[in-house]
Amino acid sequence: MPDLDAVTVLVPTLDEAETIGDVVADFRDAGFADVLVVDGGSTDDTRERAAEAGARVVEQTGTGKGQAVREAVREHVDAEYVLMLDGDGTYRAADADALLEPLRSGEAAHVIGDRFADMRPGAMTRLNRVGNRLINAAFGFIHGESFGDILSGYRAFTVESFERMHLTADGFGIETEMAVECAKRGIPTTVVPITYLPRPSGSNTNLHPIRDGGIIVLELYRRAKTNNPLFYFGSIGTVSTVSGVLIAAYVGVEWVTRRVSHEVMAVVAAFAILVGVQLLMFGVLADLILSLHRERLREGE
Repeated sequence: MPDLDAVTVLVPTLDEAETIGDVVADFRDAGFADVLVVDGGSTDDTRERAAEAGARVVEQTGTGKGQAVREAVREHVDAEYVLMLDGDGTYRAADADALLEPLRSGEAAHVIGDRFADMRPGAMTRLNRVGNRLINAAFGFIHGESFGDILSGYRAFTVESFERMHLTADGFGIETEMAVECAKRGIPTTVVPITYLPRPSGSNTNLHPIRDGGIIVLELYRRAKTNNPLFYFGSIGTVSTVSGVLIAAYVGVEWVTRRVSHEVMAVVAAFAILVGVQLLMFGVLADLILSLHRERLREGE
């Protein structure tokens, strides 16, 4: 495991007064001297309780977890490694060694904690569990990598690998964006089992499953544009082509059976088919260019 002085424990928070003191104390007791709490403007006693427990507390200049993480690493972290987790008491300091060991050994530059390896009863609702599984499956299909639990908030990474990422997400999409960047840029990534605990009583979640789940899915799809262009443009092209064919079929049936012409619909059908085919062709060409680019990068290593 890396020297603990080379590790900053990063905890983005928003109204986590019920749990943050115990979270900070847990990691301080485990030997981590630098626990950095980046607060997003809590209206409770989060900052005060974090400071009392021994954390270094800063208030982010913007809003959202993603913005907090970017600002923290770029402006407030001097260590070589970052151990990132949520301040809701669902992660244990006892799993820190497992997350940091692959960094020390050089096996990986980014490590994700797999919550499904030891998920305690009540830690996740059935809806969230199903949603997580679907999002992980979609990630593997779109981006060609299986990271097990891309939405996990408990992970460790080198500052150098973080600086290679192009991150723009402001909210909970930051974990998804980091996973996509790891796959896209070939950042060595590994997954280790961790324990995921239920939120302590009195602690309220800032996550909204439907809203945030939709944001995450859209982020996965948006990022496919540069990581899997065949899927991105091909899916749009397929929808457009199939829609055009269906409209054209309807127009044809109407003309043959009833001698009713639908000139406008016929034009729409032709346009949809033309655009769809062009998008499919563009997706194939973009995928070929991307493959050649990756091959040149591998040859240059």
